[in-house]
Amino acid sequence: MNSETIHKVPPVYSYSDLAKMKFKTLAFEGEWKDLIGTPEVAKSWIIWGKSGNGKTRFTLQLAKYLAEFQKVYYNSLEEGLSLSFKMALDQVNMKSVGSNFCFQDEKLSQMRARLDKDRSPNIVIIDSLQHFNIKESDYDSLLEDYPKKLFIFISHAQGTEPKGELADKIRYNSNVKIRVHQFVASPMENTRYGGKKPYVIWEEGMRRAQVKLT
Repeated sequence: MNSETIHKVPPVYSYSDLAKMKFKTLAFEGEWKDLIGTPEVAKSWIIWGKSGNGKTRFTLQLAKYLAEFQKVYYNSLEEGLSLSFKMALDQVNMKSVGSNFCFQDEKLSQMRARLDKDRSPNIVIIDSLQHFNIKESDYDSLLEDYPKKLFIFISHAQGTEPKGELADKIRYNSNVKIRVHQFVASPMENTRYGGKKPYVIWEEGMRRAQVKLT
């Protein structure tokens, strides 16, 4: 007998099969639809920018909007459960979404244990990728093991690009890629859901940054 392992070959799909499938999407409107489109709750997004350009403010504005649709879990690795994090939440009036926004400061193993629970959040924001300290295989496993969850990674920047090899890989693989610079969030290469218009995070901050350049 042939001792080689016999692998079960999965079926192939036709276009009509795909057309019948239901995808969980978020019905974005207004400036959020202009920026991102109509996104699916799956796979990964990446947001990056240098310190002092509005990255945290934008991420929390986005988290608040996402929490209007589904429960959002925010892994606050970089700031932890600190006064500065509370102040950032207050700036965007996060209390208005109640328990639909929750947070903790934890490493990969504990976060996975949380996500394995029944009715765990389907939208996960990790701030930041550099503090998360994971390998490429860990990223791949997250997407494979939780195919119905959306992972949003926040990254430091090196020049105009996300910082590090893993951040670069996540950028390549992500459906939404947003760079934050001078209090403006700009979709890079357009998003895969139709968004293409920049989003102003903070008008006054943007004007101040522009004045410094003149």
